[in-house]
Amino acid sequence: MTTQDTDVAVDSATGSVFEMVSGVWAFKTLAAAVELGLFGSLAGGGKATKEELEAALGLPERPTDLLLAACTSLGLLDRDGEHYRNSALAETALVPDRPNYLGGAVAYVESRSWRGWSRLTEALRTDRPTTWVPDTQDSPFAAEDQEMLGRFWSAMHNLGRSTARAVAAAYDLSGHEKLLDVGAGSGAFPIELCAAYPGLTATCYDLPHIVPLTQVEINQAGMGERIATVTGDFIADEVLPGGHDVALLAAILHDWDEDTGRMLLAKCHDALPPGGVLLICELLLDDDRTGPPPAALMGLNRLVETERGRAYTAAQYRSWLLDAGFREVTRVPCKSPGANAVLVARA
Repeated sequence: MTTQDTDVAVDSATGSVFEMVSGVWAFKTLAAAVELGLFGSLAGGGKATKEELEAALGLPERPTDLLLAACTSLGLLDRDGEHYRNSALAETALVPDRPNYLGGAVAYVESRSWRGWSRLTEALRTDRPTTWVPDTQDSPFAAEDQEMLGRFWSAMHNLGRSTARAVAAAYDLSGHEKLLDVGAGSGAFPIELCAAYPGLTATCYDLPHIVPLTQVEINQAGMGERIATVTGDFIADEVLPGGHDVALLAAILHDWDEDTGRMLLAKCHDALPPGGVLLICELLLDDDRTGPPPAALMGLNRLVETERGRAYTAAQYRSWLLDAGFREVTRVPCKSPGANAVLVARA
């Protein structure tokens, strides 16, 4: 290798590492713009000059100039002469009260996850979460932390809806009649799956302090006649609700260790009739555990957020499923924020 080739390789490596370093700048720019209400002020095709945005956001000239330049460079704003407007990306996902609004996810990471990730080395050394305190809280979903719950479900609902739409396209549910969503959260999956499949009804099963939040989303979606709610604890309850021909675990198993995951799969198997189907929707690691990055980084996020969670591979889940009595385990590709595949297992 020549000196010039070596220099090119060094420069490429330096650039790649610095791109990772500066990734935090991009997120903090997005978080600040969301908190300041920048995208809401330009909603519906509105446009404004820098001076008008200074007044609207209550910022001095220099910070406004720098924020607008940064947001435009990231594809969040478009500039036309002296005027700025939301890009198509921002108009779709960053304007409050829109169906696909992800500002809640940004706010959740900014106010909660960010602090935990800033202590990642501590989490690595202690094998303990850094976004909550296990010594004083029963779980990260503690009922007494209503502010956190609100941020969490706001963050998860629209992300879940996007993932559920991808699942609806990837796996044909037309042959099923009644879905059990185990750990349903906001109900995003049943809402979207029932919307996509008119013959499907569903039950949302979750903790007593979660279900009222689920019911709000169901009512707002106009799905009250097709989606029921049942309170329970899928860890503590000996059996899961019966009477369903398809069960769903969406971003659930990655919160727990192997023993708990196997226990939950056994409960799902027992709750399904012969021939019933379990769907597992996750960001799956490759079997050699070298990627892809979204799944690997989600695994580290489980370290920060949970006591026992981690990212798993399809091969690991397949082994657990077969041991639980399932058969015909297949993997269906799925491209979405919350899942890169659906594992389909038949009881």
